[in-house]
Amino acid sequence: MEYSNVIEMLGYLASVIIAVSFMMKDIIKLRCLNCTGCLLFSLYGVLIDAWPVAAMNGFIALVNLYHLFKIYLRKRDSLK
Repeated sequence: MEYSNVIEMLGYLASVIIAVSFMMKDIIKLRCLNCTGCLLFSLYGVLIDAWPVAAMNGFIALVNLYHLFKIYLRKRDSLK
């Protein structure tokens, strides 16, 4: 398989993961899947030299991680 085809498949995989994430009812699953898709899209953006794509998806991944951390802290505090 050609290198460009692998990169293109990475973009499609990231798109599918992000689309599937929006079908989740559980916010934790949604954020985890969306974060994974965004990280893959960031890698895709870097590989094709599309820096706005890489930066925006990297930022969204950080936002997802921030909210997941807040959820984790809330759950941990409620167990005390």
